[in-house]
Amino acid sequence: MTESRGEKIFYRFNYVFLTLLMIIVLFPVLYVLSASFSSPDAVVSGRVILFPVEPTLDAYKAVFREPTIWLGYANTLFYTVAGTLVSMVLTICGAYSLSKRRLKGRKAINLMISFTLVFNAGIIPIYMNFRSLDMLDTRSAIIFGFAISTFNVIILRTFFQSVPEELEEAARIDGASEATILLRIMLPLSKAALATVTLFYAVGRWNGYFWAMVLLRSEDKVPLQVLLNRLVVQMKPSDSMMVTDSSYLIAETVIYATIVVAVLPMMLFYPFIQKYFVHGVMIGSIKG
Repeated sequence: MTESRGEKIFYRFNYVFLTLLMIIVLFPVLYVLSASFSSPDAVVSGRVILFPVEPTLDAYKAVFREPTIWLGYANTLFYTVAGTLVSMVLTICGAYSLSKRRLKGRKAINLMISFTLVFNAGIIPIYMNFRSLDMLDTRSAIIFGFAISTFNVIILRTFFQSVPEELEEAARIDGASEATILLRIMLPLSKAALATVTLFYAVGRWNGYFWAMVLLRSEDKVPLQVLLNRLVVQMKPSDSMMVTDSSYLIAETVIYATIVVAVLPMMLFYPFIQKYFVHGVMIGSIKG
């Protein structure tokens, strides 16, 4: 098929634009990675651009011998795994129920749920709600307090609505219950949407730090992202992370090394479910 002159110009413009966009996105990632492997002097003096200068592993050694980093990592893994599991169970149950036309008050419930996409109570009322429930400084506040995302419920609900009703009717004739229909028919057919929603929840749980910083007080419950916030924003590295190398303090490179350690699991996890990502989002967004 021959391309017209306008199409050639359009495609070339897209190639140039996307290449520039890729460079803009990749540069901070490459810089942080290179700075984490570079000497403190090279980072502070601005000699690090794309590749490590005077390569060293001192920053990673300082990070990995810091006990609070390992504890924060364990807390983050717990919040991510347990929180994502709880979120998926509640989201699947809610989305499946809302996808059924026979549900009484379905339109009103959908309207109230959609209302929360635009309006919420605000930070102070939410904090007071946690306080009145005696959930401050508890792990359950992080796991259950933010278990449901309206956007994810809508995506999964729309996907369930796209499954032909004839499958459900045939299963019900054979004596299948609602739980059987959900577990043996709906979920196996919804792998793409489930993978997409799981990714959304997992990334949100892994990167979440604000409410953990507000609600948690005990150091043994704080996730890694709160520690990273203290390093990057508040500039409060712990004493054991401050080591010297040729009379230079490596706090600057420790920050970059901690960032790499914090984002690496999600970067390794994403490629395995990338094939489901676009498919799941498109199905959940077109029909409705």
